[in-house]
Amino acid sequence: MAASMKRLIPLLDRVLIKRAEAIQKTAGGIVIPEKAQTKVLHGEVVAVGPGARKENGEFIPVLVKIGDRVLLPEYGGTKVSLENDEKEYHLFRESDILAKIEN
Repeated sequence: MAASMKRLIPLLDRVLIKRAEAIQKTAGGIVIPEKAQTKVLHGEVVAVGPGARKENGEFIPVLVKIGDRVLLPEYGGTKVSLENDEKEYHLFRESDILAKIEN
C-alpha cells in the first residue's frame, strides 16, 4: 500500500476503490481506441471507513474489507487523486457498491 493511501482514511460508510484498468488490447494484439473501450465497472477495495452510525452512536460494520473485488455502478462515486500515484481511485458509499466478486 502506498504511503499516501495510509493517510487517506474514509469516514463512516465510505469505501475507497481502485478501479481496474480498461482492456487496451485484444487477445490477438489489436489495440482498442480509447473511445471504443468500455467503462470499467469493477475494482479493488483499498481503504474502508468504520461504518455508518446507529442512533445510539454504535457503528454498523461495513461488509467489504481491504482487498475485496467489487462490482461498481456505471455512474457515481467521487474521483480521488492521490499524490505521486497515477492510478484511478473513487470514493463510494457502501450502499452504492453493487456486489462483491468472489474468485
